[in-house]
Amino acid sequence: MSIKIEKLNHIYMPKTPFEKAALKEISIDFRDGEFVALIGHTGSGKSTLIQHLNALLKPTSGKIYVDDLDITKEKLNLTEVRKKVGLVFQYPEYQLFEETIEKDIAFGPKNLGLSEEEVSLRVKKAMKIVGLDYEKYKNVSPFELSGGQKRRVAIAGVVAMEPKVLILDEPTAGLDPKGRDEILWQIKELHNTYKMTIILVSHSMEDVAKLAERVVVMNKGEIYMDGKPGDIFMRIEELEEVGLAVPQVTYLVRSLKEKGFPVSDNIITVEEAKEELLRLYREGVFKND
Repeated sequence: MSIKIEKLNHIYMPKTPFEKAALKEISIDFRDGEFVALIGHTGSGKSTLIQHLNALLKPTSGKIYVDDLDITKEKLNLTEVRKKVGLVFQYPEYQLFEETIEKDIAFGPKNLGLSEEEVSLRVKKAMKIVGLDYEKYKNVSPFELSGGQKRRVAIAGVVAMEPKVLILDEPTAGLDPKGRDEILWQIKELHNTYKMTIILVSHSMEDVAKLAERVVVMNKGEIYMDGKPGDIFMRIEELEEVGLAVPQVTYLVRSLKEKGFPVSDNIITVEEAKEELLRLYREGVFKND
C-alpha cells in the first residue's frame, strides 16, 4: 500500500463553541501508481484530508501510514514524510519567491540536505518533466512567466523533491484554457511516464472523467462513494443530492437515452460520446438528412 488511513478523525477548535468535526472515521487506502480524483462539495473535508497526508495537519485520532511509516506518531521526521508525499496547493505560483526559476525549483531539494550536484540534476529533471527547457528558462524570473508557466514551475518545485505520491489541489484553478490543458497534460505525463501516484482534488468533473482511474467522493467529512469514474458518474441523483454534478456529456447521453436512442449508459468523456455517436450513425440510428 502507498497510503493507508485508519479511522481518521479531525476536529477543528475542539472544546470550544466553534468545534467542528471536519473528518469522521475515514478509513481508505491509496495504492501505488493509482490516479485518484478526490471530489466533494465545498466543506466536505477534501482539503483537510489531503493536509494530513504529508503531516501538515495532525489527526485528532486515527492513524496514517505511508509505506508502513506511521506519520501520526510523535517526534516525526517531517523530512522523511515530505520525501514521500508532495503537496501542491491551489494557486501554488503565489508561493514562488526566488529571483530565478532554477533557484525556486532548487529550494525544496536543498532543504532535503542533498549535494549541489544532486540538486542541479533534480532541477533539470523536474523542468524537463513539466515541459520547461532548462537552458531557456533557468535564469528567467518566475514572475515574468504566464499563469500556466508559473503553475508548472511551482509543480516542478515539488516534483524535484521526487515524492512517490503527488497531491494536487485544484491545479487548473484560475488558468485560461491553454494553460489549463497544458497543466492537465503534464499531470497525466507524470502518472504515465514516471508511475507516480497522483491524488487530484478537483471541482471539474470533465477533468476527473478524463484523467482519473478511481474517484473518491467526500460528503460532510466522510467517504460517500469510492469507485471507477464510469460507475460513480452513473449515480447522478445521488451526486446531485450532495451538491455535485457529472460531466456535461453524461447529461447529454442521458437525455438521448430518454428520447429513445440506444446509447451506452457509461459514457463520461467527449471522446467516448463521439465514438458512441459514430457507432450509432454507422448502424443507421441517425440518418444523414
